[in-house]
Order: sequence, then C-alpha cells, then structure tokens
Amino acid sequence: MRWGWPFGACLAILARMPPETADELESKGKAAPFGRSISRMFAILWRQELKKWRLRMALALLITVVAKGLSVIAPVFMGEGINKLTSPAGAAGEGLVGSAASGAGLSFVILFLLFAGARFLANALPAIRDAFFTAVTQDAQRLVSVDAFQHAQNLDLQFHLTRRSGALNRIMERGASAMEYLLRFLAFNIGPTLVELVFASFVLAALYGIQFSVAAIITVAVYALYTILVTEWRNKQRRAFNAADTKLRGVAIDTLTNFETVKSFAAENRESVRYDGAIRDYNQHYIKIMQSLSVLNGGQELIMTAGLLAVAIMAGYGAVNGTMQAGDVTAIILMLVNIYRPLNILGWAWREIKQGTVDIEKLFDLMDTKPEVADAPDAGPFAPGTGEIRFENVSFAHEGRASGIDDVSFSVPGGSFVGIVGPSGAGKSTILKMLFRFYDPANGRIIVDGQDVREVTQESLRKALGLVPQEVVLFNDTLRFNLSYANPDADDAEIMVAANRAQLGDFIKSLPNGLDTRVGERGMKLSGGEKQRVGVARAILSDPPILVLDEATSSLDSGTEEEVQAALREAARGRTTIAVAHRLSTIANADIIIVFGDGKIVERGAHRELIATDGLYASLWRRQTSGDEAATSPIHMEIAE
Repeated sequence: MRWGWPFGACLAILARMPPETADELESKGKAAPFGRSISRMFAILWRQELKKWRLRMALALLITVVAKGLSVIAPVFMGEGINKLTSPAGAAGEGLVGSAASGAGLSFVILFLLFAGARFLANALPAIRDAFFTAVTQDAQRLVSVDAFQHAQNLDLQFHLTRRSGALNRIMERGASAMEYLLRFLAFNIGPTLVELVFASFVLAALYGIQFSVAAIITVAVYALYTILVTEWRNKQRRAFNAADTKLRGVAIDTLTNFETVKSFAAENRESVRYDGAIRDYNQHYIKIMQSLSVLNGGQELIMTAGLLAVAIMAGYGAVNGTMQAGDVTAIILMLVNIYRPLNILGWAWREIKQGTVDIEKLFDLMDTKPEVADAPDAGPFAPGTGEIRFENVSFAHEGRASGIDDVSFSVPGGSFVGIVGPSGAGKSTILKMLFRFYDPANGRIIVDGQDVREVTQESLRKALGLVPQEVVLFNDTLRFNLSYANPDADDAEIMVAANRAQLGDFIKSLPNGLDTRVGERGMKLSGGEKQRVGVARAILSDPPILVLDEATSSLDSGTEEEVQAALREAARGRTTIAVAHRLSTIANADIIIVFGDGKIVERGAHRELIATDGLYASLWRRQTSGDEAATSPIHMEIAE
C-alpha cells in the first residue's frame, strides 16, 4: 500500500502554482521549474570541493531514517504496555511483542521504557544530525555564494549597467540562503515526513487493520487540499500586503532622507498625512493576512481533529467488539498524532519552499549568464611595451541605440599625450571603454603594443592601463585600502611615495589616524579634490605604461582643478596618456587632439592647428573661453622626461 501518495500528489499540484515572492518588485518573473532547481541544488553536494563531507551526508541520511522508524514504532511499545496493564494474565501474547515478551518475562515497565527510549531518540537524533550537518550546509552555501559573486564580477559592463546593484546583491543573498533552507527542509523535513507516512501506513495496516490506513490517507488528502486552496488565497493577500509594505517603507525612507526638502517647503504635516495614509493601507492588509491565517489554522485543526476522532471511534468499536485492546487504541491515536504534527506547517513550509526554488533558480540563472565580453580560449597574457595604441576601422553601437562609433581609425604613439574631445554623446567615453575591453567593437580591431586586445586576457590588459575617472568612487574602508587597491602588495612607504606625487601626502599626514582614516560610504568624508587625488595616487602606484584620464577634473572648481592637474602631470610623466576632456584647457598642450562628432573623427591636430582651422574644436574653444579669463590660460600637461 502506498500510504504517502496523496501527500506527494498535493506537492506536485503546489509545484505548478505561481510562487509568492517576498518583494513585490521581484514577483513578476515566472516560477522556477521545481525539479530542475532542486536537482541542481542537490548536485552541488556532489562537487569535488564537498567530498570531505560525504561521510557526514551518509550518516545524516541514516540517522534521519532511523529517527523516523523509531517515531513510528514508539506508539506500538506504549500500546503494548497498556495492553499488559489492562489484559488478564496470560493474554499478553496477543500483541505484536506479546508472545516474545511473555517468554522473556518482560513487563509493562520494560515496554514503557522502550517507548520512552524510542520517543527520545526519535526527537534527539535529528538534533544531533543538525549539529554535525550544519558544517555541510554552511560549506555548500559558502561555495555557491563565492561562485555566484565571482561570476557576477566577471560579467561584462553592459550586464552591470542594466542591473540594479541592490537587486543583484539580493539575488545572491536570497539564493544562497534559500539553498541552505531547502537542503535542510527538503532533506530533513518533507522527505523524512513522507518516509514516516509510508512506514506508518504499513504498520497501521499490518497490526491494526487497513481501515485505519484508509482513514489516515483520507484525512491527509483533505488536509493537504484544504491547505493548498487556502494558502493560494492567502498568497494573493500576501502580495497585496507586500506592495503596501513596500509603499510604506518607501514613503518613510524618502521623507526622512529628503528632510531638507520637506522643511524647505514646510511640508511636515503633509508628509505626516501621506505617511498616515500609507500605514492605514498597510494595517488593513495586515488585518486581512491575520484573519486568513486564522481561517487556515482553524480549518487545519478541524480536519485533523475530525480525522483523529474518526479513527478513535473506529478503534473504540474494535475494543468494544473484542477485536482490539485499549492499548491498541492508544497506539493508533499516538501514531496519527505523530503523523499529523509535521503537517501543521505545510501551508507555511510549502510557500517558503516555492519561494526558495524561485530564489535559487534566479541565482542559477545568474550563474548561467554568459558574458558578452569574454577571454578567448587561447588568450595569453598582455606583454606591455612602449604604450602604442591603434584603432583600426572600429565601429560600435550601444544596445538600444541606432548609432555609435563608426569606422574610427587613429594611432597613439608610445609615450605621447593625446586629447579626445567632442560634444556629449559623440563617442569619447566609448573609445576608452573599448580600450579597456569593457565592450568589443562590432567591426575593426584595437591594437595595443602590437597585440589585439581580444587575443589577450582582460586581467593582464587592464593591469597595463591606469584610469583616473571623472568621479573616483572609494570603498568604505581606510585610505590605505583605497590607495593600495591598484597594488595590494604595496607597503606603507610605497603608498606614501605615490600619495606625495599625487599632492596628497600633506593631507594624509595631517589626519590623526593617517592611512588608517576611514573615508566613509563612497568616500563621502573626503572632498572632491581629495578623492580625485586618491584616484591619481592609485594610478601612480599601479605604475601602468598607459594612463587614461576620463574627464578627471571636469567636476572640480578652478582652485582644486589646479591642484589635481599638478598631480596628473606627475602621474603622466614617462607614459602614454589619453585624456578625454570636457574642459578643453586641460588638453590644450596635447601632442595631438582628436575631435569626435556623431561617432566619427571630424578633426585632428595640435591645439594651434585646430584653432586655425576654425572648425568644431575652435567653436567649442570659443564657447568655453568667452568671458572666462581663467580658462584662456591652458594648463600645460608636460609629458616630457
């Protein structure tokens, strides 16, 4: 007899139903294929890195099966003990262990001790199993977390530009947590419960009659179907509740974050009214959630109690008719109580399991994502030379745009200083991103020191390129950590040499904690000029043959710009320098200036030549320098030495 089939069928029905998500913003996706998610998850346990835990896995499985067997047999010992107390002398031989017990002189005390021992072990063994199996789940969680994190780091720039960093982090966190939860729950709760149901069905049918197995099956089937229907109804309410919760949190965070704006417009009362409306909506949905929970719990208790009552009455009639004893009635009821107990959390558990499969499938989807820019199978390390760069008939268009870089060709001799200018959207920054191989050109090729960038590893190429971006974003760590990020092996002396060259040494020495000073979230404790000089120091410390400046001073005031420009001149000594500039004064002394317009090179030459040509560059120069005496004196970038 297959006692557990209704439960398994109900699980299959649930698996096809849409999942509830914890975040309404993430609930638009399709439900993950249940079987594929679970099989991939358990496959992780067989990876070579987890081979050291195989013995623990086998022992955990064995302990689980033994515990469930003891849970089923414990009520039988209790029933037999009661039979000995209530039956006339010599009648004990009618029970399961009665004849053997008579021959061995066992008493009801021994049977009660067996009951207590079996019950204790049935509950204690899983606790022991969890204690030593935790190392397995934690190591598996660590493994999949690191794999996902590393894979996300290796994905291309376009992927990260189209994903919210918070959502990406949530996918990794939820997926790793879901793996641990699902491993524990499916392996040590749902799975063992099914085993217990099968064991109990055979014991009930063999010892007491098939009618008790049928009654238990009907009870479980009705219980599971009721739980399915009510849980799905509650899931709809839960989604509405999640939306209300998201709205409430959004109102609170927005108002508290933008307190200056609120006060400037004297809108305190207005925001309080808005918050009150959001919390009223939240409360209404919360009330519905709690009321539906009462309906779920009340109905489950009614079905479970009705099943127990039906079985108790049938067993009672058996005792009255003389086909059963009082201890048999007790054993049947205890056995059914043990079976029904894990079903109490079926509604909650399956909702969590479904959400867990969605979370882990999203994690697997992330890990299955292939980067658009990847190293070639035979890619070798980049061999730095003089820093010569050539773009040969390069074309590229960003996703969602009709136009981009179109058939661009130019050369940058090693050790020279080249400026790249043009209106917004002309393709200046795209040139730099392709040089770093954040994007691959659709046509043409990029040659650095005689090597096609697609034929070398991205890591080795980028180590040869030093970047100072328009806005230097720092880690929420110490100055030492941020300065040495380009060269983690650098000691404090080397760090300070680079800091001094970047005009940052005196500032660091003036700080009470020096290099141990924490810079805050995204470097917010530093001024704009200080952050830029940290970026320059990092570039100096990495000592690259090619320095790339992406509008490195465009967001600074004139006084700070002069200080940063002095640091940039120091950083640029002796290396090829490419500078994308919005302020033309910063590249007026470049060896060659390349002017972009609508994705093409429209002019090229030295500053004086371009001014004399009176084209786009001259127009941009006049626009920037008219009425701005400071801008008419270009800051010379000396590349000599």
